[in-house]
Amino acid sequence: MKNSIREELTEHLNETIENIGSNDEIHYHAFNMGYYIIGYYQAEQWLKKHGLEVFEAIGICQEFEKEHFGELLTTYDNAETLVKNLVYWYGLELCNELELS
Repeated sequence: MKNSIREELTEHLNETIENIGSNDEIHYHAFNMGYYIIGYYQAEQWLKKHGLEVFEAIGICQEFEKEHFGELLTTYDNAETLVKNLVYWYGLELCNELELS
């Protein structure tokens, strides 16, 4: 995970904890309740901001899916879905590192 993403997601996680408190479902509340970025253009800009190419991000998401589910389940047909899933997986990784999930 790139440092810029780690910093942003850590800040988002801390804000979520401030708002709802730390609990067993913190990953869900922080990274899975809705889309992290709304809008295709905004999601494309988010990827660019963090120096990620679309196919690089798709590959990262597919690796996580294969590792956790043994198969590919998601169709990445727009940047909004791609960022949502990338943030989901990176958020899970971050919560595990911080022992929050």
